Amino acid sequence: MKDYRIKEHPVLPIEEREDIRFYWNNTPMNAKKGEVISSALFANGVKIFGHHPKDGSAQGIFCANGQCAKCTVIANGIPVKSCMTKVTANMIVESVEGLPKLPEIDEKREISDIEEISTDVLIIGGGPAGLSAALQLGKNNIKAILVDDKNKLGGKLVLQTHKFFGSVEDSYAGTRGNQIGEKLAKQVMDQENIDVWLNSTALYVFKDKKVGILKNGIYKLVTPKVVFNAAGAREKFLRFPGNTLAGIYGAGAFQTLVNRDLVKPTNRLFIVGGGNVGLIAGYHALQAGIEVVGLVEAMPTCGGYKVHADKLKRLGVPIYTRHTVVSANGEETISSVTISQIDDKFKPIAGTEKTFECDTLLIAVGLESVSEFADECKTAGLEVYSAGDAKEIAEASSAMFNGKIAGLKLAKKMGADVNDIPESWYQKADILKAHPGKLREETASKEKTGVFPVIHCNQEIPCNPCSTVCPTNSIHLAGDPIMGLPTYETGCIGCGKCVTICPGLAISLVDYRKDSENPIVTLPYEISNKPVKIGEKVKCNDIDGNFLAECEVVSILDVKSNNRTQLIKLRTTPKIATKIIGFQVQDEEVSAPSTTYNADGTVSDEAMVCLCERVTAKEVRDLIRKGITDMNQIKAITRAGMGPCGYKTCENLMKQLFREEGVPTEEIELNTRRPLYVEVPLGTFAQGEDDE
Repeated sequence: MKDYRIKEHPVLPIEEREDIRFYWNNTPMNAKKGEVISSALFANGVKIFGHHPKDGSAQGIFCANGQCAKCTVIANGIPVKSCMTKVTANMIVESVEGLPKLPEIDEKREISDIEEISTDVLIIGGGPAGLSAALQLGKNNIKAILVDDKNKLGGKLVLQTHKFFGSVEDSYAGTRGNQIGEKLAKQVMDQENIDVWLNSTALYVFKDKKVGILKNGIYKLVTPKVVFNAAGAREKFLRFPGNTLAGIYGAGAFQTLVNRDLVKPTNRLFIVGGGNVGLIAGYHALQAGIEVVGLVEAMPTCGGYKVHADKLKRLGVPIYTRHTVVSANGEETISSVTISQIDDKFKPIAGTEKTFECDTLLIAVGLESVSEFADECKTAGLEVYSAGDAKEIAEASSAMFNGKIAGLKLAKKMGADVNDIPESWYQKADILKAHPGKLREETASKEKTGVFPVIHCNQEIPCNPCSTVCPTNSIHLAGDPIMGLPTYETGCIGCGKCVTICPGLAISLVDYRKDSENPIVTLPYEISNKPVKIGEKVKCNDIDGNFLAECEVVSILDVKSNNRTQLIKLRTTPKIATKIIGFQVQDEEVSAPSTTYNADGTVSDEAMVCLCERVTAKEVRDLIRKGITDMNQIKAITRAGMGPCGYKTCENLMKQLFREEGVPTEEIELNTRRPLYVEVPLGTFAQGEDDE
């Protein structure tokens, strides 16, 4: 059987891991020790995990984060979420065909006492915000329990192989996200006052101010004085015909497979969404040796950082702005996607359709705060703090710094001797979560002597590693020390540190010192599993991905101090030396559209809104047009939101329909939350034995 594991990666180390045998529908397969079922199945080429009981459509994954239930399988007779369940030796895993049959259990279970624990602070979420807050609480001798549903701290930092933006001083800018996660996790684990519960899920905040937590499968009740919600965010979904096909899933799921579990889940990827999440996922795909066919964005420009979009374009990935997905096409799993231009009202323009062959469609159309813990704390009268994406959607650099501030404020509130937080910190926090600012025009340097950096970062974003790392203080940020646009003045010695550290790979180094007619340009390169060789000619391009010339590679620097960023030196001409910022690694043929398309140019209302219960947009829209503005009533009529995901996916799509029908937000009655955020077998609440 073919192995779909990543054998080589330019950033991540490929370590040998023990193989364990399991069985998928009676077929023996190998997994890696500690691997979850979904990743093991993808590694063995299995992308369809079962079929829906209502219409028989194929089920795969979507979130890979325990939020939905698309990846449900039967493991040793029990229905489980395959993305959250580890493979064990000789485990029998079966697909869900229709409604799963519950196992017959003969033994009677004794109902035992539930352990109750008190703590000063309960931190929900071990990502950048939760870790930063925990670190401040621990340093100030505040006792806290930190719960996270994964087996490793770091949250989404674990999935990030790119270098971070923000401030070097406050958020490790210039360091790769997974390395930041490891640093923060180690610091928190070293805190005596912080009790870390991994593989633990917060289930609900009850009215008596107790929080139910499933710790390693054992149910416990925690009574905190304060809850710190750092649970992060969940991904939004998108409405289009074919959105139920297997092979359509979120960016977080993709990054989990590729960057955490080193599984190659696709050969040809198409991306929907030009925010930072979608743009970064495209870059991660190229690093994993995956073809990125294209990316669509509904707005006139990508909402993510321009340097991220520029990076994709010059590597050979086309970006289609003012476009949307018209349909996903295929039988059980996606085989192609059809896109179309859209007008000012975001309606597809007939006759502009293009279809592209792909085996995966990655959805990256925004995030929604996991705010339910904070909401229920307020209902119960339990004091709650929030930070990171659980409070407001922003970059991880912002989550770290705002988590630090919130942690210090909480420590002070609980009696710790903490100085007042200076106003400058709040100003910096606002900068770190700021949206991309104004653009400046790309201007070519006129210098033709010596050595100097050319900075192709032309958008105000929170980022200062280049100015921080320069040993001669030759690079300065105009105006603000984090948000200002970087400019070079004088004094470059050609060390290349700015080229190496730049998170946007937006700085080149031009050197005229040895040859005034044939200057050497140094470029950063992080797709080394698509190697270039000395003497090879590469297709060089400008910031917008436009071809400039073929240039010869004269040197490759691949040293440990550069943190897995290669420095590629090219010989070129004075005419284009300052314009070159990258070279193409993906051939144009990869992104060529098919000769036919599979849609009529309209977005059908037969597209699914509720994937769990198979409720279409038309069914919901018809009820809205009858004057129903209560989602609970719509749920009672259609079952939309009644499925196992607990309306975590469909609520946003239903809100979109209300907006399209002109219903003001304040007139919408939202779904009543369920007693538990995550499905739990009833037997779990009966067994309270010690889990040590």
